[in-house]
Amino acid sequence: MRTLLNLIWLIFGGLWLALGYFLFGLLGCLLIVTIPFGVASLRMAKYALWPFGSAVVEKPGAGAGSAIGNVIWFIVAGVWLAVGHVVTALAQTITIVGIPVALANLKMIPVTCFPFGKEIVPTSSLAPGQRPLHSF
Repeated sequence: MRTLLNLIWLIFGGLWLALGYFLFGLLGCLLIVTIPFGVASLRMAKYALWPFGSAVVEKPGAGAGSAIGNVIWFIVAGVWLAVGHVVTALAQTITIVGIPVALANLKMIPVTCFPFGKEIVPTSSLAPGQRPLHSF
């Protein structure tokens, strides 16, 4: 079922979202100071390309650096990527098949806006009782 949902996701907007994250990732890797932002964006590109079967969890040990990174990220890239998610979700709601995918698209916005201090793991690797912040 995950593979089918991932294929529907990929066809109806996931590819474009992943390309947006990939573009921000390449831009972020241009300067040494912004490499962490580029890496975060490339990590999100992978998640946006094939999200079903993955979960977002809090990263242990994330502190003030992650908070500062999230503020900078939100201002520079997070807002624009979130707008991309909203526009894609609106386009996906045109068909009945696209409505669940659009809802999943909107669930990605909090991670899009604040990616630092979180990690993306396969749902199969979650510990018993561990609640993900976001999963499909």
